[in-house]
Amino acid sequence: MRDEDFPWLEYDQYFPFPPEETWEDEIVGVGGNLSPGLLLSAYVQGIFPWFNEGEEILWWSLDPRFVLYHENLKVSRSMRKVLKSGKFTLTLDRAFRDVMTGCGKVPRKGQDGTWISSEMLEAYCSLHELGFAHSVEVWEAGRLAGGLYGLSLGRVFFGESMFALSANASKTALIALSCFLQHKGFAFIDCQQHTEHLGSLGACDVPRSRFLKELKEALTEGTVRGNWSLLFPGFPESPVWTGFAGQSEEAPG
Repeated sequence: MRDEDFPWLEYDQYFPFPPEETWEDEIVGVGGNLSPGLLLSAYVQGIFPWFNEGEEILWWSLDPRFVLYHENLKVSRSMRKVLKSGKFTLTLDRAFRDVMTGCGKVPRKGQDGTWISSEMLEAYCSLHELGFAHSVEVWEAGRLAGGLYGLSLGRVFFGESMFALSANASKTALIALSCFLQHKGFAFIDCQQHTEHLGSLGACDVPRSRFLKELKEALTEGTVRGNWSLLFPGFPESPVWTGFAGQSEEAPG
């Protein structure tokens, strides 16, 4: 796939990547573009883009894959105290661009700069406007203190990145999202690559073959497309969340 030769695909246009049995590495494609159709085609095939600004687009399917099954969510005693304190307020899809920008500004261990280029920012903001990409915002005293963003297709949430300007803000976002998605019947959150941070919350490595099989099954359900702040005004309310937080959260006025 060469950029100058590859067409711009609309969200309802599908592109088949090389089949799984031909993959010899974790990089399964090079080039193309970040059009809505190509991005969505990649995710439903267990593939995502990850590359440095100014370089060719690399399409990855990691083996193993890092996955958070909602029933495996771990919330420590200290984290439960944070949730019960009420210091954070949570919203959905209220500040998608700001969350992506925040994720891009956070220094990453072993990385020089950010992989969230202006091209990536605009591509995922377009998916947000189309109702496929979503953000969880964590507010503290009216200020955006952290959050996460990703894509929702079928019964899968593909987590892309998270950030925290206040301690435990990103953990709060992920815990709230996992509780909420479990309540809504989602299968799992794709965390992509292994990190200790996500591992402490219960995410685990699974073989790529297993991930792709479970992904295919989860995608048989319809996608909850749209602005989730309008579709789910009660977020993050769910029985599991209430058990952890012990109180309701309200969106900032």
